[in-house]
Amino acid sequence: MSHHHPTDITLHTASRALEVSFDDGVTHTLPCEYLRVFSPSAEVRGHGLPEPLLVSGKRAVNISAIEPVGQYAVKLVFDDGHDSGLYDWDFLYALGQNQAPNWARYLARLEAAGKTRDA
Repeated sequence: MSHHHPTDITLHTASRALEVSFDDGVTHTLPCEYLRVFSPSAEVRGHGLPEPLLVSGKRAVNISAIEPVGQYAVKLVFDDGHDSGLYDWDFLYALGQNQAPNWARYLARLEAAGKTRDA
C-alpha cells in the first residue's frame, strides 16, 4: 500500500515540470527530463540492474498526457513516445525527496559516458 497520496498534480508545460502536492503538505516540482530519465519502466530500469539504464538527450522532453492508474499511480506519456512507466505515489514522493543526489549522480554518469542532455 502507498503511504503518500497526492492532493494535486499540475503539469507546467512551459517550464516542463510536474508539480505534485502530497497529503503531508510536501510539494515537489519534478522536471519532465528528470521524470523521463528515472522512469520506472522496464525499458529504463532493466531487469535486476544496479542502476537504471542511462538515458541521454532528454533536456527538451515534455509530458503530453497524464493518465490515472487506479488509485495508486499515474502513467506519464512523454512527447518522445515513451509511455511505459507507471509512477506510483511513493515512487514520485521518493523522486522528489532524493532529487538532488539522484540528479547529481545522473549528470556524473552522463559525463562519464561522454553523453549530453541535448538531443
